Amino acid sequence: MRLSAVCCLASLVALPAAGCEVALLLAVDVSGSVDRREFAVQMQGLAEGLRDPVVSEALARGQSAVALMQWTGASRQVLSVGWTRITGPADVEALAARITRLPRVWTEFSTAIGQAMTYGSGVFDRAPACRRRVMDVSSDGRNNEGTEPAEVKPVMDSLAIIVNALVIRGDDAGLPAYFAENVMTGPNAFVVTAEDYDDYAERMRRKLRRETERAVSALPVEAIPARYAPRP
Repeated sequence: MRLSAVCCLASLVALPAAGCEVALLLAVDVSGSVDRREFAVQMQGLAEGLRDPVVSEALARGQSAVALMQWTGASRQVLSVGWTRITGPADVEALAARITRLPRVWTEFSTAIGQAMTYGSGVFDRAPACRRRVMDVSSDGRNNEGTEPAEVKPVMDSLAIIVNALVIRGDDAGLPAYFAENVMTGPNAFVVTAEDYDDYAERMRRKLRRETERAVSALPVEAIPARYAPRP
């Protein structure tokens, strides 16, 4: 075999196909506490966050996969957008546009965070093989139906699923601490707080930046169980 052919073969072996950096499941709260405007704010905020240049570039560079589910009561969860591979800006734009057009599945019912986490764990059964598996829960309330989320955390840990949260605090000053204690789990998991829905888009953009960056451990945690004071 010629030397040039050997070198060519060696280079092919040394350069395997690019893998997936993160499988990111966006879990959107559509319970009765979320009105029509607030649902629209969530979907628009997610789309804007995905379009953020830093987020878009990181998703494409990592050949990542994104899915979206809506959830409310104990028996009401649905996968609205299946796993979508992101390989370039066009994929991000198509996904963002699709999210802004999604119809709301439910308009009432309770807040079953534990059941949403359980459903989400099953969604990852169909995800591409990725280096990280992240479930991104956004909500404005505490669990009030079904399995307690703290009971589901060991299951998520056993499946190597990181659970982060974006909390819309509103009048519940202790809500970020509740999510930090009962919902977030996994290496470098974190909670981000939006004061209200008007703050949602900016906080989601920051959250997606953090989730799509590879070295997340270098970033400060905004809410951990030991910190119960509201964010200034």
